[in-house]
Amino acid sequence: MIKGTVLYGHPNDANAFEKYYAETHLPLVGKTKGIIKSEYTKFLPNPDGSAASYYRMAEIYFAGPAEMQQALNSPEGKAMAADLANFATGGVTILFGAVE
Repeated sequence: MIKGTVLYGHPNDANAFEKYYAETHLPLVGKTKGIIKSEYTKFLPNPDGSAASYYRMAEIYFAGPAEMQQALNSPEGKAMAADLANFATGGVTILFGAVE
């Protein structure tokens, strides 16, 4: 299994981010065939009260490398990736790895 981890930096406007994320971006993720599971995390402040290093994390799972490539190269996958620039004002880091 392959997992894509998307780490979102703190946005300029958290309310605008949340609205766009829920109403526009997540439906694009849902339309991308080949994603077999997804999980979304909104980080809490650190125990000392300081802000977490990242604002949100999305984890998307694929059956294997070929399925990941097929999903991400599909029109829906390309739209999902291109959409990041529309709302991720705090920057985004994307990592892929094999789940052990």
